[in-house]
Amino acid sequence: MPAATPTLAPTLVQLYREDTEQVRRELIAGLCAPAAVTSPKYLYDVLGSKLFEAITELPEYYPTRVEAGIFAANAPAMAAHLPAQAALVDLGAGNCAKAARLFEVFRPARYVAVDISAGFLGQALSGLQRQFPSLAMVGVGMDFSSTLVLPAEAGPGPRTLFYPGSSIGNFTPAEALAFLRQAHAQCAGGALLIGVDLVKDRAVLEPAYDDPLQVTAAFNRNMLLHFNRLAGTDFHLSEWSHRAFFNTAESRIEMHLVAGRDLTVAWPGGERRFAAGETIHTENSYKWRIDEFANLLEAAGFRMPRHWTDERGWFAVFVAQA
Repeated sequence: MPAATPTLAPTLVQLYREDTEQVRRELIAGLCAPAAVTSPKYLYDVLGSKLFEAITELPEYYPTRVEAGIFAANAPAMAAHLPAQAALVDLGAGNCAKAARLFEVFRPARYVAVDISAGFLGQALSGLQRQFPSLAMVGVGMDFSSTLVLPAEAGPGPRTLFYPGSSIGNFTPAEALAFLRQAHAQCAGGALLIGVDLVKDRAVLEPAYDDPLQVTAAFNRNMLLHFNRLAGTDFHLSEWSHRAFFNTAESRIEMHLVAGRDLTVAWPGGERRFAAGETIHTENSYKWRIDEFANLLEAAGFRMPRHWTDERGWFAVFVAQA
């Protein structure tokens, strides 16, 4: 009788350390800007993350569903353009489910899950390790939105960097180029596998970010409660509403929180007055055209970008060689 395959234990590396005073300064600086703005990363506290999971189940929110269909139909063809026996580095891994569905096809040498909290990743990886006992797994807790440098525990190249979900859309085009250049370096001679939401009719785009059930509105407004905890602000949810629209000139969905009346938001040591109708810009989601994104990949140093889309051309998955 053959011996049972020993189950490896995931390695966890926590690089991100929250500096509460720095976070508070960042939030206050955004509120005090001439046009108030904040980073979309503050949408994702515990409740915000659960609300986003609910959003992905809405019929109006097509990206998760359509991207999954592209992978289901084309994963073997994608694998043919990825380096053999490479590490699969999952950026923004969450519960690791998207990557796990590709293990059988991609056969990675190891799996490196990257998200803000290694502790959260540890829970996901423990269950995943039981399903794939011989696959080396590493959880890396880091904020890669500004700097993407993997630790030594991620192992040597080549690597396939996996960035699904059209999260690249949260970056401006200039920021996206800077991020992709860092990703190119971290591929270590491997490849990039990335999901990109495409330009389409406003009638499809806007309901995906302003659904009739108002789940996205709750997701956006919940940020104000997160602000209150992080910065000591005194936001009241009843005074703010959600707005999302497609900015055609910038090719992006914009999400805002809108003041329902003239009001003042205060925090220890300061305050900001908002006129009725004035907004806090909370998120952008840029939508790309195929040729524009291929050009962006090449400008970042990648070569031979290939893509697969759904039958309606709503979403694309790109593979590009590093």
